[in-house]
Amino acid sequence: MRLEEEIKTKGFKSEYHKLSINLIYTYNWLTAISQAEFGLFGITMQQFNILRILRGQYPTPCTIQLLKARMLDKQSDASRLVDRLVAKGLVQREPCTTDRRKMDVLISKKGLDLLEEIDPVMQKLDDTLSGLSVEEAKTLNDLMDKVRDGKPN
Repeated sequence: MRLEEEIKTKGFKSEYHKLSINLIYTYNWLTAISQAEFGLFGITMQQFNILRILRGQYPTPCTIQLLKARMLDKQSDASRLVDRLVAKGLVQREPCTTDRRKMDVLISKKGLDLLEEIDPVMQKLDDTLSGLSVEEAKTLNDLMDKVRDGKPN
């Protein structure tokens, strides 16, 4: 459905204005779908993001600073997210062996098992974008990269 119909508006100031609204609307649409799916597993999108990063690093531990740098949502409090994941038994936190001021964070077996359960759900989320061809998805990815690079037309 067209954005104008979805948000019940007659028009936009410009195509750039429509694009910014469309990106925000689509982000919120994907977030709502994702949150509902992750909620079934008792975790949030941000907690999933931490687990995903830790699985990618496994068996090497991560520092909180590395997690913050790699998170999709830069506004998230990585320390609190890790605390919640520790409480659920999904990650372990120990003092860093090379710098006692830092903490090493490592995904647990329980966390790896949970991600294995979630993997098919991630495919389902990817399938929500299957209205695009692979070439269209690549083009859209390239365009969004270009937007973040701040390059003019």
